Amino acid sequence: MLMTALLGVADPPQLLPAREQMAFTLGFHIIIVPFGVAFTFMMLICHFRALRYGDQQALLLAQRWSRVAAVLFAVGAVSGTVLTFELGLLWPGLMGAYGAAFGFPFAIEGLFFFLEAIFMAIYIYGWRRLPPWPHFFTGVVVTLSGVGGTAAVIAANSWMNQPGGFTVRNGRVTEVVPSKVFFNGAFWWETVHMLLAAYIVAGFMVAGVYAWGLLKGRQDRYHRLGFLVPFTVASIAMPLQFLVGDTIARQVFDREPAKFAALELVPSTADHVPETLGGVIVNGAVRYGLPIPDVASLLAGFRPSTTIRGLDAIPAPVRPDDAVVNVVHLAFDVMVGTASLLLLLSLWFAWFWWRRHEVPANRWFLRGASVAGLIALASLESGWVVTEVGRQPWTVVGVLLTRDAVATQGNLWPLFASVLAIYLCVGIGALLVLRTMRRKWSEHDPETVAVPYGPYPAPASTDHADGADRR
Repeated sequence: MLMTALLGVADPPQLLPAREQMAFTLGFHIIIVPFGVAFTFMMLICHFRALRYGDQQALLLAQRWSRVAAVLFAVGAVSGTVLTFELGLLWPGLMGAYGAAFGFPFAIEGLFFFLEAIFMAIYIYGWRRLPPWPHFFTGVVVTLSGVGGTAAVIAANSWMNQPGGFTVRNGRVTEVVPSKVFFNGAFWWETVHMLLAAYIVAGFMVAGVYAWGLLKGRQDRYHRLGFLVPFTVASIAMPLQFLVGDTIARQVFDREPAKFAALELVPSTADHVPETLGGVIVNGAVRYGLPIPDVASLLAGFRPSTTIRGLDAIPAPVRPDDAVVNVVHLAFDVMVGTASLLLLLSLWFAWFWWRRHEVPANRWFLRGASVAGLIALASLESGWVVTEVGRQPWTVVGVLLTRDAVATQGNLWPLFASVLAIYLCVGIGALLVLRTMRRKWSEHDPETVAVPYGPYPAPASTDHADGADRR
């Protein structure tokens, strides 16, 4: 598979539109993923609280959030299906030669998708029709299916970074060990990293809606609870994400030296390597960055003397060019920088809650919380840029070059334009539906809106209900 690189063959003209289309569709779909994985979990927290403590406001939140989850699930189904077809249309070199291995995680994902779709329909239909606790457990299946489906997709992606579990003869996969394909060397850490990212993004984005309401003076319990549940989930996940991310960085240092050199902007192999904030590589030299002495070596091997392999250690035919390196490095800086802001906001919230056990009323905190979802989304998108662009020029590291995976027939630009139009219609449609739902709900006082069924068992007295409010 290195023949085209070794012979100096030019990239096929289909490569640019194929990469642009894949980048756009992945970037769109990744926005939806956290709501299928994590938003339903937050919905279940409210649902459980309602049934366990007789909390009517929590039950109203659960019902409304389930409708939002259903809309976003439908959007995710469309964008995810397009991605599946793109793998065959745009990357026949990958699916044709390695589909027997690469396709296995997607088969598992398909099973989880159908399970999630079935129980999502049951959960939505079950309001006013199912007994309270059986209805709740149909939602549990939705959440677990979302986690399983995400793990399956990450299994495929991590296999591309650290492939294993297959044997190739004459350019074709002849033997596949499914367990080694799925549970490859990068699977566990990448899966945990993505799941935590989903809880962070969904938590901060949902909490931001209610933080804005609190800023506008809507200090009722409905808005406070709507803020508190998702923001707490995201705040718990945030420090865990830093620990996982730090571990993944060292794994990349050990197993993907080219990606690590791009992350840390290391043109030449050296020790005592600084952490460079900002900056770019121009003609093999680092410029315009702010170096922090020894930090990159410390992070990689816990010692300033740790040697980091630079880009000069990568064979020239498969060495990422300066443009790729600069994109990966700057995306890494954005990911770490935005995550650091979110961690500070989470610590502010934790400190205030520890002292007073209530939602902070500080307007600067609420302003930060109202935009935290957008910051988290920027962190998620930049993280995917690091993962996907950082693998270039490989589609499957060490096995298949991207130029060898792409389709080589036809003009792909019209296909890209068609996909843009479809996604634009789907995105605008979803926003209009959600906006209509929000306006309808804002016209009613949440304290007086009837909920689908009374919590079971119902509170025995007013004192009991008041006690539930304090929990």
